[in-house]
Amino acid sequence: MKSVAIMTSGGDAAGMNPAIKCAVEYSIQKGLRPYLVYDGLKGLIDGNIHAASVIDTADIIHRGGTILRSSRSKRFFDYEYRKQAYEHLQRLGVESLIVIGGDGSFAALQQFYKDFKVPFAGIPATIDNDIPCTDYCLGVDTALNVIRQSVDSIRDTGQSFSRAFVIEVMGRDCGYLAMASALACSADICIAPELPYDLDAIGERLRKRRVAGERYFSAVVAEGTGMGEYLTRWMSDTLNMDARLTTLGHVQRGGSPTVRDRVMANEFAVAAVDSLLAGHKDHICVYNYGNWGYKTIDEVKSSKAKLGANLLSLCQGLSK
Repeated sequence: MKSVAIMTSGGDAAGMNPAIKCAVEYSIQKGLRPYLVYDGLKGLIDGNIHAASVIDTADIIHRGGTILRSSRSKRFFDYEYRKQAYEHLQRLGVESLIVIGGDGSFAALQQFYKDFKVPFAGIPATIDNDIPCTDYCLGVDTALNVIRQSVDSIRDTGQSFSRAFVIEVMGRDCGYLAMASALACSADICIAPELPYDLDAIGERLRKRRVAGERYFSAVVAEGTGMGEYLTRWMSDTLNMDARLTTLGHVQRGGSPTVRDRVMANEFAVAAVDSLLAGHKDHICVYNYGNWGYKTIDEVKSSKAKLGANLLSLCQGLSK
């Protein structure tokens, strides 16, 4: 193998840029010719692929999002467009791919490999932290810090006006962001897909504290539960106090990558290049219990993301 193209796909996540930078630099160090694919799967189809040097990635480690930009392309579901993407790679002599993204991105590359046998290595990058077989995905720590800063700010105004606040965070069908941020921000309630909740028990618990003189309450809700607006009304009625909903939305995806995301990005990028050099054809880089490893895309796609038992246990008291 003499060349590798690096791309980002799907939702952006802080940590992508540090991973791009390291992948380019480490590829060159290992004697490979790196290329950059701009605009994700769309760019792959349209041939927006260019040779890369260290100059192209010299000043990006502190930037959120992805300098390569991203896209979700319905055209990639069509074999003829995948063939067009393959022909662009053939024209440039690109022999392998590194894709930095989430579940949808890996599924696209899985099909691309089945069609044309172009080896690829995947780097999990999604703030949802919902990729099976790995404990960590790039962007999660930065997103949690954005949430933590936002909830801390909301606490200031909530305490000033004796209000209750519901903070809705991203995560789609995975409650990791909600649970981790609820613990980090000392929330009074956490509602997440993985947590059975009992509003009667929660109401009894908080009413006692309200009678005892507590004047501010907060709840962190995962967007996948669809409970944000309902819980806001419920808190207002149950606690007899002004309750407000704050949906953090896409602000969670932005921001300068934290130290952890920058370091993890470097380690993921090295693992991805090493995976290709070792002859792996369709592997995803994974991180579990402090150890690095690889799983085939079939293993990842046939598995289900699971949250740690300790996190679930710690949050149970916030849902009842």
